[in-house]
Amino acid sequence: MSDETLHQGEVEMRRLRAAMEAETLPETLGALVLGAAEWQGDRLMATWIDSGESLTYRAFSEAADRLADSLVRLGVRKGTHVAIMLPNIPAFPISWVALGRIGAVMVPVNTAYQAEEVTFVLTDSDAQFFIIGEDFLPVLDSLPDLPPLLAPERVILQGAAREGHPGWQNLLEAGHAPFEPPSAVSRNDLLNIQYTSGTTGFPKGCMLTHDYWMVIGHYAARFREGDGAITNTLIWAPFFYMDGQWPFLMSMILGAKAHIAKRISLSRFYGWLEDYKINYCIFPEPALKQRPAGPDDKRLSLVYVSIYGWRPESRMEVQQRFGCIAREGYGMTEIGGATVVPAGAADKALLPTCGLPGPYRQLKIVDESGLEVTEPEATGELWVSGRSLLWGYYKRPEANAESFRGRWFRTGDLFKRDAEGFFYIVGRIKDMVRRSGENIAAREVEAAIAVMDQVAEAAVVPVPDPLRREEVKVYLLLREGLTKEDCPPDAVIAHAQARLAAFKVPRYIAYMQEDFPRTASRKIRKKELMALQADLRNGAYDRDEGIWR
Repeated sequence: MSDETLHQGEVEMRRLRAAMEAETLPETLGALVLGAAEWQGDRLMATWIDSGESLTYRAFSEAADRLADSLVRLGVRKGTHVAIMLPNIPAFPISWVALGRIGAVMVPVNTAYQAEEVTFVLTDSDAQFFIIGEDFLPVLDSLPDLPPLLAPERVILQGAAREGHPGWQNLLEAGHAPFEPPSAVSRNDLLNIQYTSGTTGFPKGCMLTHDYWMVIGHYAARFREGDGAITNTLIWAPFFYMDGQWPFLMSMILGAKAHIAKRISLSRFYGWLEDYKINYCIFPEPALKQRPAGPDDKRLSLVYVSIYGWRPESRMEVQQRFGCIAREGYGMTEIGGATVVPAGAADKALLPTCGLPGPYRQLKIVDESGLEVTEPEATGELWVSGRSLLWGYYKRPEANAESFRGRWFRTGDLFKRDAEGFFYIVGRIKDMVRRSGENIAAREVEAAIAVMDQVAEAAVVPVPDPLRREEVKVYLLLREGLTKEDCPPDAVIAHAQARLAAFKVPRYIAYMQEDFPRTASRKIRKKELMALQADLRNGAYDRDEGIWR
């Protein structure tokens, strides 16, 4: 097809894809940071809002070199797995880049995890070193034993001092720069084992290379650079999650200054946007209602915001109020970015489309028999292929066999495509709840609650929520002869809180009066279960409100 017959968004996307795919990307994370330091020098690279700390591009690169030097002398080598449990503080990205320079592998640990979850990730990832912040020492102290590959002298404490444990700050100060790695590091070397929840219950470690991060970082930057208009970015997503990591790289690639918060705060959000003259951020939809439209909107400097799953009226409002570009996209830990709505596709921006395939990505929609469907509006599973997807799931041959078909990765999400080639997410095959950017495996929550003596079986489903996108609801089938008085919501909540990260604990609890609807093989029919009520909150106990709805 000629450019004249294509949607203007497709014309723009083709040009952007061609331009980026012709680029030579930095070979490694370390090379990216070194190049940024040479380019930007003593310009401020990042400010941490909560502590007031800041780093220039040059200082950040030198700090990573010094830490890498000390870590090598401590025994870290190329291929060593190093877990990191830190909040959004400078130590996190410094440690990530230091490990990248060595050729070691970072294993981010969710800071909401409790002892059982931390033990699982450290053991499953074969972590040989563990960098942990002082805020999380109670979790460390609650572990019955350190996982088999760890020892106290390889547990590095940030912000605290204990005999027998190296101090992160001491390592940073003792190291030397510039740093030369003992072994060469290349773009196809492993950089992260990034854990993400799946239908099998416990999280699975996605093996991600240096090139994975170069692709996603440059992908994000190229779609948001405009005419050099983005000089200040806001990052509020946690660094242990990819939505904290790729905006950090994007900001560096743009030569911008990142303003980093420990966590999202809707009450402080507009203050951040105004005080730091933010040009780009991931914009949480509930923030629109935090402040009514008015003259103060003109004080904002927004140029481009990323939105995910917004309602049409909110899409229109954010652009009208702030005069910025608001665009949807689709990605996941396994594949990085896959689609984006181009800036020029203004007519599509108000629709719930995820956009067009981005650079280095090929997409197809596949039906249940494994055949590609090409007709507009036909629904099927989205398969993705292209440069630097995950290697696979760490030590999960069964999951890898299920998730890959040759070069194609099966996303587990149902999609359709319109006549102009724009993709739309329809639903999901995977049994997941997506809450505030976290993927929560229904099976993991079900397994944690089902061990209660009073519970015969549990079923977890997502409940739509305007603030967090989805909330967790659990249906309980109690053992014969028991009632909800024998297993009250408070007991269920306390049990879950002792075993699960806070974001996984069900908000809504409902009790079955009779058996679950089931298939012939006795599996619970969750779609049928959810169809019993127009509003899934009704008849359930609401943990946040402390009421029965």
